[in-house]
Amino acid sequence: MKEKYCIPRRESPYIVAHRGVYGANVPCNTLASYQTALSHGADVIELDVSRSKDGELFVFHPGMERVFLETDKRIPDLTAQEVKELRLVNYDHVPTTYPVPTFAEALALLKDKAYINVDKFWTDVEGISKAIKKAGVEKQVIVKSLIREESLLDYVEKYASEYMFMAIVRKTDTATPLMQGRNINYIGTEVLFRQDDEEVISDEYIRSMHERGYLVWVNSILYNERDIIAGDHTDDMALWKDPDRGWGWLIDKKVDFIQTDWVLALKQYMQMRK
Repeated sequence: MKEKYCIPRRESPYIVAHRGVYGANVPCNTLASYQTALSHGADVIELDVSRSKDGELFVFHPGMERVFLETDKRIPDLTAQEVKELRLVNYDHVPTTYPVPTFAEALALLKDKAYINVDKFWTDVEGISKAIKKAGVEKQVIVKSLIREESLLDYVEKYASEYMFMAIVRKTDTATPLMQGRNINYIGTEVLFRQDDEEVISDEYIRSMHERGYLVWVNSILYNERDIIAGDHTDDMALWKDPDRGWGWLIDKKVDFIQTDWVLALKQYMQMRK
């Protein structure tokens, strides 16, 4: 029987670095951004995965080639060698010397240093799962997915039953009941909400998840002002208006993870609260 991994609850939330820590000349989803996130005190590093035409996995947010590479070419349409020849642009869209890292390179850098959240896991459950195992980082990895079809859970059960798995839910949690009887290492939910009165961010819901041994993940990142995923409890709110309304409100909810683009500032705020 495969060993199933876990991440313990603790008094303060785990700080998740969204695509690492980046800015100025350091692009996101690079080895440099992950090393910076570690030095700033991130507990979890979030990264995105794309797959080349010939099957090699790279760390890159699907569909963002025009933004981060200034090209109309898509990684799924390129060979691995063609992807390796590309270079990312910096914050001002000036070309840099930073390549698109391979998934294997990122896992090697982060091995035994932090938990690793693999986003876009649902795009290649089998391939990503095999790469995680090959890198020997099974105990560190958290994978997440929306569950639009139960067939996805069949793939998770077949290829990734031992990895820590979180379901992404909005407004109400329709995922947890689906986990009953499944051979999946289900550890909790990533909750997305627009309003403070939605079920998935209620005290009752979070308490019930904790009572059943599950964890709750929230996102203070604000990557699109038209796509609200944490009400107004955002990095923007915390940084220049009211940190207690931004990060403090989420912490008081007793969530277990906060994903942020400002790792060091959140860490300093949490230390100040103590």
